[in-house]
Order: sequence, then structure tokens, then C-alpha cells
Amino acid sequence: MKPHYRIFTIALFIAVISWLHYSTTIHADHYHDIYRRLYYIPIVLAGLWFRLRGGIGVALVVSLIYMPHILLQWGQQRNLPLEQYLELLLYNVIGALTGYLAQKEWLQKTRYQETARNLEESYGQLREQTDMLIRSEQQLEKATRLSALGELSASLAHEIRNPLASIRLSSDNLRDSAANHPDKIEYLDILSTEVQRLNQVVEQYLSLARNGKAQQQQVDLNQTLEEVLQLVRQQATGQNVELIFEETEQPPLNGEQVQLKQAFLNLALNALQAMPDGGTLRISNRFDKDLLTIIFADTGHGVAPDKLEEIFAPFYSTYNSGTGLGLAITRRIIESHGGKINAKNNGTGMLFCINLPAAGSEHD
Repeated sequence: MKPHYRIFTIALFIAVISWLHYSTTIHADHYHDIYRRLYYIPIVLAGLWFRLRGGIGVALVVSLIYMPHILLQWGQQRNLPLEQYLELLLYNVIGALTGYLAQKEWLQKTRYQETARNLEESYGQLREQTDMLIRSEQQLEKATRLSALGELSASLAHEIRNPLASIRLSSDNLRDSAANHPDKIEYLDILSTEVQRLNQVVEQYLSLARNGKAQQQQVDLNQTLEEVLQLVRQQATGQNVELIFEETEQPPLNGEQVQLKQAFLNLALNALQAMPDGGTLRISNRFDKDLLTIIFADTGHGVAPDKLEEIFAPFYSTYNSGTGLGLAITRRIIESHGGKINAKNNGTGMLFCINLPAAGSEHD
């Protein structure tokens, strides 16, 4: 029952009982005995519903209403019954006692509820910490495996590098000597192309295995992005991909220009790989609150939402021909420059957002 309904019920009880008292002749004393006892109903209800304050308050109200009846109507009697004054005292005692017990029960219930909430919160925190610990153990186990695999890959890459250089040199020499044999030149070109591709894979493995922060030097962001576009322009034209660079004036950033160029090139090549039948690659940048933001947006096929966190993991690729290292290397380079990279589906393809601290900023 709502509080105002309870107040109305108590007031109605008091009004009806008081009307019965004042409208009944004093000679019908047996009725007055009943009416006096009925006053306990609103007093007890007030104590139960509104606790100590309600019990004492209603008892005092009843006493004030009943007092004129005693003094004005019963006061004319010579032998004024003492029990009526004792009844007034009992009203207040019962009101205070009922309110006190209700108050005590309410406080105890409140403490129990607070304890239950604290236990529930503690359980929730414990569950979160347990889940976090499990995830941390899984990440640590994965990092250990990747570290071992990275070291092994780096060792293998070093061993493969020299034979590849020898094969490439031999292929070039044979090509020069086979100038009059077009059929042989075709096969030698294929051999040279494949050796170059293998060498790029080796370089990716070595780049992933390298650790450490980038060397600090001022880098012109727009110039670096222009150089990346020049590198991919021929491939983009061949795939009918439109390149759009929304260039804005930017402050320099501190970092290693070669590494940043490699990171941006990986993103551009990743976008071209997602648009084999044509599309648009839009590169934009902006400067806000000491942060440089670079956005690569393509119109490719995108990535499933549940796979967005995995695309930066080493050796993860959505293409059969991919090594799964390009985006992993990109993230490592960006993070070594104190930045962050995020990926999401923008409705028409993929969008990569990079945040890097500008030179001299508090984030630098």
C-alpha cells in the first residue's frame, strides 16, 4: 500500500472513532469502553507502517483528540474514572513500543539487504577477477607460444635470407645471358618474382620479431602518406581502385619515418587486397587535442564483427595467400610510437583509425 493511502486509512480510523466518542452519550459507558480500545488500531498501524515516529505521532494525536472528551464530557462526573487517563498513557506506550519494534525490524532488514548487496557485489567482482585471471592466463600462454614461434621464425628467416639472395642474383645473371631466349626469360621472371615475394615474407617475419621503441625524429605525416600512395598507385590503377587523400595541415610527430611508412603501406595494401574488383580507398587525417588521427577507409568486403579483435593477431589472415603479419606489424609499429589503432566495419567496408601523439604534446 502506498504511503498516502496508509495515512488516509489511519486518519479515517481516528476520525470515525472520535466521532463515535463525541456523538455517544456518556451514560452508554460500555460503548465508550469499546471505542477507547478501537483507538489502538490506528496507533498500532502507524507504528507498523511508519515505525517509531509514526507510532508516537499518532498516539499523541489520539491523546489530544480524546483529551477534550474526557475533560468536557466526563469532567462533569464527580467520580472521574482514572482508567481513562491511564488509557491515554497506554496509547503513547503502545505507540512508542510498536514503533520501536518496527523500527528495529526495519533497521535489521536494511542491514541484511545491505549485506546481501555487498555480498552480491563482492561475488560479481570475484567473478570478474576470475574471468580476468583466466583471460590473462590464456593471453600469457598464447604470448608464450607466439614468442617461441617468433624466435623460431626469426631464426629460420635469417637462414633463408642468404640462399634467397643467391637465387635472386643467379636468376638475374641467367636472365642477362638468356636475352635471345624469350621462353627462358619468362620462367626466369617468374623465378625472380617468387624470390622477391619470399624475401618480403622473410622481412615481415623479421620485422615482427624486432622489439623496442622507435627512434625519435620529426616526421611529416602528409609527406609520408603521399609516399605510400605513390607506392600503391600502380597496383590501385590495375585493380580499378580510386585513391582519395583528404590532406589537411598537420603538425609533425616524433617517430621513425621508415617504420610509420611501413605501417601505412601495410594498411593500404590490406585495403587493396580487400578490393580485387575495384572500389575506393579514402585516406584522411585531422589534428585535435594534441593527437593526430589518420583514417584508412575502403569499400571492400569488411570483416565479421566477431573477428575484429583477431585481425591484429600474428599469423591471422582472411586470405589464403596472406601471411597474417601485415596488421600485426602495423599495430606493433603504432604502439611503439605511443599510439593506438582500431578497426571497425563502416557499413561499406573496413575503417582503420590510428591515433598518434603530435610532437611536443603531453602524450608524446
